[in-house]
Amino acid sequence: MNIHEYQAKAVLKEFGAPVSRGVAVLKAEDAEKAAKELGGPLWVVKSQIHAGGRGKGKFKESSAGEKGGVRLSKSVEDVVANVKQMLGATLVTIQTGPAGKQVNRLYIEEGSDIAKEFYLSMLVDRSTSRIAFVVSTEGGMDIEEVAHKTPEKIITFSVDPATGVMGHHGRRVAQALGLTGDLAKQAQSLIEKLYKAFVAKDMEMLEINPLIVTTDGNLKCLDAKVSFDNNALYRHPDIAALRDETEEDKAELEASKYDLNYITLDGTIGCMVNGAGLAMATMDIIKLYGESPANFLDVGGGASKEKVTAAFKIITADPNVKGILINIFGGIMKCDIIAEGVIAAVKEVGLKVPLVVRLEGTNVDQGKKIISESKLNVIPADDLDDAAQKIVKAVKEAA
Repeated sequence: MNIHEYQAKAVLKEFGAPVSRGVAVLKAEDAEKAAKELGGPLWVVKSQIHAGGRGKGKFKESSAGEKGGVRLSKSVEDVVANVKQMLGATLVTIQTGPAGKQVNRLYIEEGSDIAKEFYLSMLVDRSTSRIAFVVSTEGGMDIEEVAHKTPEKIITFSVDPATGVMGHHGRRVAQALGLTGDLAKQAQSLIEKLYKAFVAKDMEMLEINPLIVTTDGNLKCLDAKVSFDNNALYRHPDIAALRDETEEDKAELEASKYDLNYITLDGTIGCMVNGAGLAMATMDIIKLYGESPANFLDVGGGASKEKVTAAFKIITADPNVKGILINIFGGIMKCDIIAEGVIAAVKEVGLKVPLVVRLEGTNVDQGKKIISESKLNVIPADDLDDAAQKIVKAVKEAA
């Protein structure tokens, strides 16, 4: 689960990390009060969307002005004007895609005098089962670009969970960033606090870009992007309460209500599969035969009739879907349950695109019989290769 910058900074502040003062604004009429509360003389108005590249982004609406999604303001009047332009407008960044995201929240923050900018992030390193730090002197830039052009400027190390952060980790960060004296001590203190926050809140990723040195010699987290492990949210009701559903894909949000693993893609063939590995293989073979998957959907091993029905509805609600491939290998998941769910969904929402069904495994004969006796226009398949060829052919013929 992702949260907004202002929420991330509030979490980090709980653990003592240095962040700027700021006020979240959801209504334009609150802008003047927020600016006066912070006091100036410099303010930064930041779009709050779940995407990077906000500063370089562009608004679709001409009324939002030519400036990007992060704006400096030198007066209360400038703050109010920027808030009125930005709030409700659609911001397009390198991460949002051409559709962009509507800006429903802004963060008005006090300005900072910047002497240096750095990059610092933490993530779970699956290969070592440890928390890894990534630091670079190239703050304020896309880390992917830095990794491509100057990989030697990125330093990565992991922390043994048995010991946690120790003195040598802080010294390594300070050395990588060229910090000495009091700033080196601040770096040591900062990574201890960030590591504690990361573990305590079950974070998956924490990115501070940029981490700055102010002109008066202090480290400060000028930006913060945080995502959390969804499977651990039950332990953190305070974090779960920060969820902004308006930032999430509607289909993915609906799928989460039924505990479905669903991700929207940009292809034409909707997929319903049980098991992540089989789902990936299904997507690959669709590509092999010349089409693209419209989604990743793993209904899981213990799906019910209701769950399958919900999954089918989500797939058919996507206007880009020109055909559907159901590929089930029944183990724990029984083929007859899948068949009953598909029949129920088709009867409820109709079937306007070709549907290919491949069933194998537990209760496969019962499943095939249910579909056959339904008299629905379903194309049966013998195996995955056969199913992929049939759905691609059907979609092309229907085009």
